[in-house]
Formats: sequence, C-alpha cells, structure tokens
Amino acid sequence: MALPFLPGNSFTDPTQRKFHRSQSLGYKNGYALPARPEVGIGGEPLEVNQLTLSELDELNNKRPTLTYGQAKQAPPEDFIPAHVAFDKKVLKFNGFYKQTVHESPSEYFRVRPVILYYYLEDDSISVIEPHVENSGMPQGKLIKRMRLPKNDQGDHWHWKDINLNINVTFYGKVFHITDCDRWTSDFMASEGIELNAPVGAPTDPYTDSRKEKSAVDAFTTPSTFDKLKQFLDLDRKVLRFFCVWDDRSSMFGEQRPFIIQYYLVDDTVEVREVHDPNDGRDPFPLFLKRQRVPKDRDNVDSSFRAVVMELSNHEIKDWYNPPDFGIGKTVFIYNRPFLIYDADNFTKAYMQQNYGVQGSGPIKVSTEARNLAKMDLPPYNGFGSYEDSLQSCLSLVPQPPKKDFIKMLENDHKILRFEAIMDSVRPEDKGRRFIISYRLADDMIKIFEPPVRNSGIISGTFLERTRVTMPGSTPENPKFYGPQDLTVGSCLEVFNHRFVITDADDYVLNYLEAHRQDFPGCEKTIHSIQATRAMGLPNKPLTLASQKGAPMTVQRTPNDLKRLLAEVKGQLRKDNYINFTSLTEAFLQYDRDRSGNIDVNELKAACHKQNLPLDDDVMQALIAECGDENGRISHAEFMKFLTWD
Repeated sequence: MALPFLPGNSFTDPTQRKFHRSQSLGYKNGYALPARPEVGIGGEPLEVNQLTLSELDELNNKRPTLTYGQAKQAPPEDFIPAHVAFDKKVLKFNGFYKQTVHESPSEYFRVRPVILYYYLEDDSISVIEPHVENSGMPQGKLIKRMRLPKNDQGDHWHWKDINLNINVTFYGKVFHITDCDRWTSDFMASEGIELNAPVGAPTDPYTDSRKEKSAVDAFTTPSTFDKLKQFLDLDRKVLRFFCVWDDRSSMFGEQRPFIIQYYLVDDTVEVREVHDPNDGRDPFPLFLKRQRVPKDRDNVDSSFRAVVMELSNHEIKDWYNPPDFGIGKTVFIYNRPFLIYDADNFTKAYMQQNYGVQGSGPIKVSTEARNLAKMDLPPYNGFGSYEDSLQSCLSLVPQPPKKDFIKMLENDHKILRFEAIMDSVRPEDKGRRFIISYRLADDMIKIFEPPVRNSGIISGTFLERTRVTMPGSTPENPKFYGPQDLTVGSCLEVFNHRFVITDADDYVLNYLEAHRQDFPGCEKTIHSIQATRAMGLPNKPLTLASQKGAPMTVQRTPNDLKRLLAEVKGQLRKDNYINFTSLTEAFLQYDRDRSGNIDVNELKAACHKQNLPLDDDVMQALIAECGDENGRISHAEFMKFLTWD
C-alpha cells in the first residue's frame, strides 16, 4: 500500500540519477526512424513499449534478407607488383672482408668493414665501405647496385640465400656477414627464415696500432703556464725593435731597414719593412707575418722526414723570447741576420724592468746614399712647344701637358702691353719699335712690329704667341719670362734678339697698382708711366695687330688718318673678318630708339665685345667720315665703311 502523495510523505530514491527524457529519434541504415522509448524519467523501464515474448519469437523466425536484401560480395583485391609492394624496403647487413697486405713486415692483412644493402624491389645488391678518417685507401661504394651472379648456371643472389655468420662471394671477393638491423631481422622472421646468432667483427691491427700511438701522444702533462693570465696582463703590449738586414755581400744586395715587433700576449714575431720613397720595391709592409719564430729550424731529430712533412711544435725545441732581443744583438730569423740598432721607449723600460737589461743608446748604422740615375733630356728641337716635346721624352705614349686651369680662368682676356725698341748691333735694326703683349692666362708672349712709313721693313707679327725662355736656362730646368720680368727699362732677350721696354699702356698701370704685392719691382714702371702722363704726353694709342684685340703703339698725324683707314680695311681683309652679323646685332642692342644711330662710346663698347679694335683717332676719323654733328654714327654708313669685300 503506497503512501498518499502529501507533503512529508515523498522520499527521494538515491538509485535514480538520470532524469532526462529518453532518445527516441535516430537513423538506421540511412533512414530516420522514430523508436519507442524503453526507459522513462529516472531510468525506470517502460513495460508498455517493450516487446512481448511472442513478438520476440516471431522476429527470430524472419531472416534479415527479407528486410535488407541479399548481401553483396566484396570485390577482389588488386594485384600489386613486387616493385611497388617492396618499394623503399631494403635489407641491411653488416660484414667485413680481409685484404692481404704484401711486402710489409708490420702487417699481413687489413680488416675492412662493409655494409650490404639488399633491395627487395628488384633483388639488387650494393656493397658500401664506410669512410675511415686518414685511412689512406679509397673507400665508399665497392660494388654498385646490381643483381649479383651466384654461380655459373645463371642464378642470382636472393634474400633467402643470405643469413648471419656465413660467407658470401661477390665477384671473387669473400664477405663475411656478422649482423643486421632490426627491420631486417623482423622481415626474415615474418618470412619464416630463422637467422643465425650475430657475431662481432674482428678489429683491424693497423688501426689499433695507430690508436695506441695517438692515445700515447694525446695524454701529456698539462703546463703550469696560465695563458689566460698572460692574455689579461700582456694584451696590446708590443716590443718594438729597429733593425737592418745587411745583404750587400751578395750580388745586387743592399742594406734594408726593418722593424721587429714582438707580441707579448702570444710570443709571436712580426717583421715589417720600412720603405723609402721610390725604392723600387712593392709597397707591401709585411716582410714576415705574425707567427712564432724558431731559433734553429735545423736542430731536429734525424728521423724527421723534412721532405714530406712540415715542422710543428713537437719538433722545434726552442723559440725566440724577449731576452733574445736587444740593442746590438743579431737575430737570425729564417736564416736572415737582423742587426738591432734601436728600440722604442716602452721596449727599453720593459726590458729593464723584467730582464734587467740596461737601456743603451742607439747604434749608428752606416747607410750609403743611393745615387739615382738621371735621365738626360735631349735638346729642344724647335718643333711645337717645349712642354709638348718634353712629354715624348717622359713616357712611351706622350700625354698632353697639364695646364693651370684656375690661372687661365682668373686671368682670361688679361693682356699686358709694352712698347719696346730693339737693341741690336746692326744699324738698320737699332731703334726698331715693337709691341710686346704678355698674356697672364698662359704666360705667352707675342711681339708685333707696327708699320713705319718709308722704313723699308715689312711690319706685322715678329713673334707668334709662345713662351720665351730666359737666358742661361737649361732644357732640364727651363726658366720662362714672367710678368715681374717685364718692367720699364728692363731688357728681354728673345731668341737672340734684345728688346728694351720703354713704355706701357694704361691697363698695365692700373693692373700694377691693383697688384702691387705680386710685383715687388713694379714701382719703377708705375713711376715711369705716371711721369709720362704728368708731362702731358698722351698714352700711345693701341690699334690692330696681327690678331684682333692685340695692341700696337704708333704716332699718328692727321695726314695719316686716311691711310690708316685704308690699312684698317686691308687688315680686316687680311684677317678675313666676317663677323658682321654679330656686330649688327650688337649695334641694334644699343640703338634703343631705333633711329639707326648710336653714340661713340656705345660704338666702342660694341666693337670691344665683337673683338674689333678701334682706337680714339680711328674713331674720330670714323665720326668725321660716317657721323653727324651730334657725335653719333649711322649704322648703315659704319657697316659700309667696314665692308672690305
């Protein structure tokens, strides 16, 4: 009898823990089917939804084929060839073979280990010998991968024929198999082959003897010297000795200076060569790189094979140390004697403090001055300039002489003009007047002789523009006339012709006054020109010379102006002056009102820009010929006057 469901009469069943609803929806054979819940809330079975005994018996009598149909047979597996089934499957066997050593009293055979690889995919075999350091024998692949013949009947080696602790013969060489890896043993066991017990490979007697020797040499008594302390105390401390190597006793030998540097941090020595300018040697500073230097390389054991082996620390018994160096001592570095004649202050203080060596003064080493051979320059042949001809003597391929472009740019169009007379012993040449033009840009001199009426001497260019050497100069050290040599009253000797300077133009006066510090002896020239101006004598006018813009001084009279105008036209025709288009453009530039006339000063400026030299008297003649009463010149008349063709 159950208790009524009243407050206080309900008790919790501790066995019931699941209070969710049972799952009734699901899939079966790919179909969504609802199922009757068999368990209720709390996990109690539901008898209403369970099958009865008769229903269960009825289900046992029915076959599943009536519901699901006849079961399908699985397809047969595909054929897999051997090269696919056994791809990258290799059997690994360890073995060795013995090699006979002939004509050797210390050994009769050598044991050489090998590894046999059997490739299951194609039944091929390869034999590899592992590399042994410093063995002296070719190692690596002994037999390349291939199918190896087993006998003369055409059979080949198969993995079933291989086992442990047996001998196999490949091309007449017998290999003894000792062991295999884990995968190989598992594969052989899976195929029903029982492997023999593995055996150890014998050791090589020659390799054992070498290991014993190396083991004896490896264990040495450690030195008590602390290299770390040496590094911390002596780092960046270097002893510096000055020495010479006197090799004058041999053919073409000489005395060469060197510097020996001893590094205290690791007892190494470095030898540096001191090069003199133009000593004919490669400018490489190191004569001996930094290394430890032995005292005597020949003091080694007689058993040492010096022909095929290099000396090491085991053969050399004594190395150079700081006490071996000192002022006055001769040290032999690789059979070369170096005489130490001096050292720096640090080296002297270090040697005195640590080794008690008293610092002495430097030793005087006699050095012979080298007499450098000088090239004899041939005399100047007169062709071209002196600088151009000199280049063919200095190099195989002549180079153009170097020019001072800064000087050329600063002194461009700066010309100093002087009046001079010829000082000659011949009466017909004595007193001839010349115009000397000195170009400051390239120090070239040009001499022009103005025409003199009824003189019988052809006027014109006396000397083309060139540099003039001073008397007494040699081809090896030529001296040329400079601007400071051209003063009033000075005498110039130009190619055996003597000229005495008598006057200069106003440009020279202005230039000398502006550059007094550059011309110490210019006071005489300045005073002479100023005195000439103070006496009321006008400056010698400058007119057309052998080139446009070059001056010449000539005393003109009013009767000579017509002849001078004709000479100007003749000179323009001689110089082939055809730059009339630019002159017309300059004329129109000053003709601002487009009247066709310009002022005399403007005409002078236009002619100066176009390198057409016109003097004051020539300009006055042009004004009288082409100008009007206002002092203006017509462009058409002026061009008509200048046209010489």
